[in-house]
Amino acid sequence: MSEPKIQIQDVSYAYGDQQVLRNITLDIPARAITVLFGPAGGGKTTLLRLMNRLNDLVEDGRMTGRILLDGEDIYAPGFDVPGLRRRVGMVFALPLPLPGTIRENVTYGPKLAGLRDRARLDEIVERSLRQAALWDEVKDRLDSPANALSGGQQQRLCIARSLALEPEVLLLDEPTSGLDPISTAKVEESLLILREQYTVVIVPHSVQQASRIADYAAFFLMGELVEHQPGKRIFTTPVDKRTEDYVTGRFG
Repeated sequence: MSEPKIQIQDVSYAYGDQQVLRNITLDIPARAITVLFGPAGGGKTTLLRLMNRLNDLVEDGRMTGRILLDGEDIYAPGFDVPGLRRRVGMVFALPLPLPGTIRENVTYGPKLAGLRDRARLDEIVERSLRQAALWDEVKDRLDSPANALSGGQQQRLCIARSLALEPEVLLLDEPTSGLDPISTAKVEESLLILREQYTVVIVPHSVQQASRIADYAAFFLMGELVEHQPGKRIFTTPVDKRTEDYVTGRFG
């Protein structure tokens, strides 16, 4: 494994009296898909949100430990949080296109950042939609409303919208949970392409999905990191009995 892109060091997190994560230490390698999997309520989504400080908005949330991006502590005083969120994009379970056209969805971020060059914006639209495996389906209707797309297309558009800002890391929280099998396969296919250029961290919606796409996988149970291994190993020869019981369907 090369130098990790993200280092999670002894991170614990609580909402009020409820302890959600306990002493998590985990290295996330660059240009690979790392899957955080396990039963609901294990703290996976919370950890994902801590990686780009979305939990800053949560009242009563308390974190201890450190999260480093390229060796820099993202919770250090004075750290550039808007800059962090450009570098670490997030895609949620429910596809939420912005009002407006397909093109406007993709150019929204770059325009907000001050980009006005039409040719450059057109390049970003094509590159981002190609990376999200959506270009061939929408290239002739970029000025159609985004909400006219199917659910699977909308989710890939949300991925393209994140990619338009050229983040270094892409976080995805159950991005295919509401999609049919064909759309799910297309989103997974786009993720396998994206890992060549980006660091991808995903909470999958099933063990089957986790095993299909993971370069590395971390199994979470009730706020604890039970096991972290290369994907092929954790789903075939897990070290911990709890991991084995979960991946073989004995619980969860």
